[in-house]
Amino acid sequence: MEDLFTGPNVIALLTLTALEIVLGIDNVIFLAILTGKLPEKDRPRARFIGLGLAMGARIGLLLGISWVMRLTADLFSTPAILGVESQGISGKDLILILGGLFLIGKSTHEIHAKLEHAEDGGGAAVKPANFVSIIIQIIIIDLVFSLDSVITAVGMVKDVRIMIAAVIVAIIVMMVFAGRIGAFVERHPTIKILALSFLILIGVMLVAEGFGQHVNKGYIYFAMAFSLVVEVVNMRLRKKSVAMVGGITGNSRPGPLEP
Repeated sequence: MEDLFTGPNVIALLTLTALEIVLGIDNVIFLAILTGKLPEKDRPRARFIGLGLAMGARIGLLLGISWVMRLTADLFSTPAILGVESQGISGKDLILILGGLFLIGKSTHEIHAKLEHAEDGGGAAVKPANFVSIIIQIIIIDLVFSLDSVITAVGMVKDVRIMIAAVIVAIIVMMVFAGRIGAFVERHPTIKILALSFLILIGVMLVAEGFGQHVNKGYIYFAMAFSLVVEVVNMRLRKKSVAMVGGITGNSRPGPLEP
């Protein structure tokens, strides 16, 4: 047990924990979107169950690491079409492709529903989602993100104990902040649309990865961060504009009537 707390292992643990948190951002955003469809009282429980399942899936995959590694073996190959070379498709690739398509479809549906609700003037009451259906969707996407996370961990660290410790710490950190992120997304409709748009982008990236086209996630995370900063600045400007208009309206007084 003492060999677990050597200098190199501690550095590996901290690095992998930070990476797991970054990789988990996608999971937290999707969780915030889904749980936002539930009644207020059910959201904390759904977030806890969702992230708990994510932790369980990651630890289970780490303990079955030999099975995970077999998922990288090709199951079949795509035909060569229009000069595009044949591409081997593994079990991991299939999961990434199906998960990416699920993300694209789900996020597009949510944006469409949001626009339809806006066109109705927001007058129609939105029916709360079914708790069980939300949990099932969380399980599906947990599997996709967990697989990506575990394969990244295996590529960085050799000791399974360090991988499991990093996953547990990262999930606990996400549990602490998931509620605040969810509340922030629900309070600001433009942020919600932005989050859904990036989930579509992440879905496209997963499909591309499934077909062997590597996409540097750093570019995507930078684009997400930059867009979020721009939107936060816009929100502050809108808030100040409303305050200024309110101040001008409040200070205006009718002048004396001229004879």
